[in-house]
Amino acid sequence: MKIQNNKEPWLLAAGIAAAAATGFVVGRALVGRQLRRDAQRLLRQSTDVTARIYHETQLADLPAPVQRYFRQVLPDGQPYLRTARLRHTGQFKTSLDGDWGAISGEEYIIADPPAFIWQGTTARFIARDEYVAGRGKLLVRLFGLAPVVHGRGPRYDQAELLRWLGEIAWLPTALLPSERVNWTPVDEHSATLTLTYQGQVLSYLVRFNEQNELTRFEAERYQSDTAVLPWVGHFSEYRTFHGVRVPTVAEASWVVDGQRRPYARFRLQELDYNELNAY
Repeated sequence: MKIQNNKEPWLLAAGIAAAAATGFVVGRALVGRQLRRDAQRLLRQSTDVTARIYHETQLADLPAPVQRYFRQVLPDGQPYLRTARLRHTGQFKTSLDGDWGAISGEEYIIADPPAFIWQGTTARFIARDEYVAGRGKLLVRLFGLAPVVHGRGPRYDQAELLRWLGEIAWLPTALLPSERVNWTPVDEHSATLTLTYQGQVLSYLVRFNEQNELTRFEAERYQSDTAVLPWVGHFSEYRTFHGVRVPTVAEASWVVDGQRRPYARFRLQELDYNELNAY
């Protein structure tokens, strides 16, 4: 009579779980090391704009709500900001109909030339968004090892440059008018922000609240290879970091059939300016 060994399935399952956990740890270490190398290079190749000084006299020709916003977030005499590095916590959906899951991330943003690298980690995936040297890219790895999304091309060039422009609220001197950045009036609480760069002309409808804080970006953005949908970014809970007021809560949404469908909610935990070293 053969006696069934009930331990074998459990041992097999335990072995698989241990291997997966080990793989995730190894994957996180590898992509973390790559992120640090790439972020360091990005930060150090940025243009040093810190000799430029912001003065309120620069605002004279801007739409009224934009003038009030800059007076609210930047002290007169503020040197231009070269780089921002930040860490956040939050929640993320991998699909609009999916469940919310925890995410943590870090991001490196430079003012000139427009560029950023962001990396977010969930329980199963490590995602990296970037716009570097005029090219956008999205890379998602399962457990930090197996690529499941590797997007690049004109769609990503547009989408990632839009992300840079939306998140530059964390680096607000880059929103001041320049040869690339232009503001045009809409009404007492909104204006159009236009960026011209690398052959692209991108625009947001930007809204401000009664406290003169920038609270909402609206644009058309690629949601897939062929579909372009309204995309909305919300900012709230402003705080002062190193003398500059910025939002600490950000939410991103697609608008589908007239309904806003949020998929990312981030809360700022750390923010440093003009650092040339990665975390």
